[in-house]
Amino acid sequence: MTLDATIRAVQAKLGVTVDGNPGPQTWNSIYRSIIGAPPVLSGSTALADERSERNIVTLLAEVQPLARTLIESAAAIGIAIKVISGTRTYQEQSALYEQGRTKPGRVVTNARGGYSNHNFGVAFDIGVFEGGRYLDESPAYKAVGALGMKLGLEWGGNWKTIQDEPHFQLRPQWAREMRERDMLAELRARRQRGQSAFA
Repeated sequence: MTLDATIRAVQAKLGVTVDGNPGPQTWNSIYRSIIGAPPVLSGSTALADERSERNIVTLLAEVQPLARTLIESAAAIGIAIKVISGTRTYQEQSALYEQGRTKPGRVVTNARGGYSNHNFGVAFDIGVFEGGRYLDESPAYKAVGALGMKLGLEWGGNWKTIQDEPHFQLRPQWAREMRERDMLAELRARRQRGQSAFA
């Protein structure tokens, strides 16, 4: 059986779109079908550490398994990562925006509260670690970026204004053709209506 045929068979069994592409829908369904801890990839013993899990559980259910899979996929190629930021309140985002502007530190975001995907549970940031030490810069971020895109995540390293290599987000299907600002406006509106970002 070919890899494509195997993926299609798994997708058919899970009841998701059968297209041979193991994207977010397939990964989410695989995780939902497993009871207990997230699965460990072959050859990897890396699960999300306690800090990562605290941040992962703040994300929407559609994003959580992708964050865990990214940790495991990176570990499988010898890169240790942690999820260092998940969902932020509007106030937390605004405070981060002030960094490098009215507060000490370097500018790390152009997004005020309500204008970041972190405010809606669809985005997370990772850190690369080596020997337990956080690496602010490393070529490993590009490798992890490629892994994330394979999973169907958007990677901040591809952005034009501020390149944000630690950043990953899952764009809802309804927003595939939208500009970022239009998607964020709709996410704000959905939050006000009490509607899920992925509905």
